[in-house]
Amino acid sequence: MTPFAGVLIIVAMYSRFAESAMELPGWLGETYRMPLRTSKDASKLSILKYGPPSGFDPARVTQLSWHPRAFLYKNFLTDEECDHLIALSRDKMEKSMVADNESGKSVMSEIRTSSGMFLSKGQDEIVARIEERIAAWTFLPKENGEAMQILHYENGQKYEPHFDFFHDKLNQAMGGHRIATVLMYLSDVVKGGETVFPNAESKQSQPKDDSWSECAKRGYSVKPNKGDALLFFSLHPDATTDETSLHGSCPVIEGEKWSATKWIHVRAFEYPKRKVTGECVDENQSCAHWAAVGECKKNPVYMVGSPDSPGSCRKSCRVC
Repeated sequence: MTPFAGVLIIVAMYSRFAESAMELPGWLGETYRMPLRTSKDASKLSILKYGPPSGFDPARVTQLSWHPRAFLYKNFLTDEECDHLIALSRDKMEKSMVADNESGKSVMSEIRTSSGMFLSKGQDEIVARIEERIAAWTFLPKENGEAMQILHYENGQKYEPHFDFFHDKLNQAMGGHRIATVLMYLSDVVKGGETVFPNAESKQSQPKDDSWSECAKRGYSVKPNKGDALLFFSLHPDATTDETSLHGSCPVIEGEKWSATKWIHVRAFEYPKRKVTGECVDENQSCAHWAAVGECKKNPVYMVGSPDSPGSCRKSCRVC
């Protein structure tokens, strides 16, 4: 059995598990806040502040859709974790870019008007703890994940519907397709900013009142509530791309939106540690191109590395 086949079996097991959550509140899109953040019990203060070190609580996971496969985890992050991720990124935000479908290059586009930045994998204890929790929830290896991206949307900013799987061969060479996305909401939004799935089969069955934006009414939608996390799959269990995974971020109408995204690939997105040889080399023929489109900053673990684990594109990143 191939490693990818094993991943698909695990994903299928998770899907069967989540089916039992259909009777839980929220599958029709309610956005109530579960009373989980409380400091009344002093013995729980550590968990409330930093979240569980690993594992996940199935009682807080709700299946939203089968086409695409999407699940909502209420209060996946604590308020302190959300605030910490924002604090790490607030003064480092840059204009968000998109991957060109033909060349794979990162380019600016009006379809995405947010600002963002990438943290490093395991950047600190809190980031590492969240990454462990993501791996436990998704049943997907931690090494298959990209570095976490923090995004900020101000009034009117949005991301038009798009796919997280790739159309170009260049990006597929680094870990293969993105099989799953975990989108964590770091702030509440007064109005707008919903995540919308225009192609979802269940979009007609989700009731919506005037609290939803017009954009959100065009598909199955999820409101951004601080601490919640949305998991959806971009590939079917047979590894083919899922066209119903088309999704976007609706324009923020009132307030601001902060979120954190973890993209997970079908293969490892980082490479084993290598012995430092002292040679200043590129280990991939695409290094120069990746460096030119900003991957040295966006994916420093792979491109640059660390003192005891050199990256694969040190020469193009000009760090040696």
